[in-house]
Amino acid sequence: MEISYDGTAFSGWGIQPVLRTVQGELEKALATIFSGHLPAPTLTVAGRTDAGVHALGQVAHLDLTAEQWLSLDAPLRGKKTGGATNRTASLTRMLNGLAGHRGEIHVREITMAPDGFDARFSAIWRRYSYRIADFQAVRNPLMRNHTLWYPANLDVTEMNRAAASLTGLHDWASYCKPRERASTIRTLQEFTWHRSQDGVLIAHLRADAFCHNMVRALVGATVAVGEGKLASTDLVDLRDERARTSVFKVLPPTGLALMEVGYPEDADLRSRAEASRARRDLATAGTEQPSLTSERLSD
Repeated sequence: MEISYDGTAFSGWGIQPVLRTVQGELEKALATIFSGHLPAPTLTVAGRTDAGVHALGQVAHLDLTAEQWLSLDAPLRGKKTGGATNRTASLTRMLNGLAGHRGEIHVREITMAPDGFDARFSAIWRRYSYRIADFQAVRNPLMRNHTLWYPANLDVTEMNRAAASLTGLHDWASYCKPRERASTIRTLQEFTWHRSQDGVLIAHLRADAFCHNMVRALVGATVAVGEGKLASTDLVDLRDERARTSVFKVLPPTGLALMEVGYPEDADLRSRAEASRARRDLATAGTEQPSLTSERLSD
């Protein structure tokens, strides 16, 4: 499943007992669709985004029983023929009708997963963007829930210089909210800034995975450079200290969106998932060096 959502009104992706979440809305819709063939399926997601974070390219998978799969043969636009294409189209249509009726969630596409695919463990990279309107940008109220309005003039050249210096395999403890037994070692593959035609600053970050708050911390640190509060060379020194600091702000989720999740070739999906699960289990047990690849995307 390829899913897009506006995270403004949601308390993140993952189900919570009382609060409204993206997973909660989708699984409530699935329970309605498969009410005659219980138990309802649950979703496995590439990464649980935090409250207020948006997505254009979230990925999830679900497993259906044979009875649930065949129940999707309901007529689609007058066509009574079954088959995988009509069933996935039927499920897409029903989910968008139930979970997407407010326009906050849209299931872009549902396809049959290749053998060995796991939305969470097969992923090899995630890509985020972050939008900021400083004093040089056009401040569009229609984008207020997707763009942070920042009260300063920011130097994008210095921000880019700082961002480029940070890439590579490192311990990101200085830029992550600590979680018990969770590794902070990641490979930051890309980090760039540019101004769009309307002057909005847009960050692009790609990594094998991101630890908690890592994207918003990196964005906040480079914004401090763009504002002249930090030198572009300071961010590497802060990273290598591997300790949380208050010299820059972790920016709010307003401008943050998960854009895309990357997967290997179909033949490598199963081995990738098995390797990721093994690293997670060993790291959790504390019997090996913590995993270099996170099992959770939570910025």
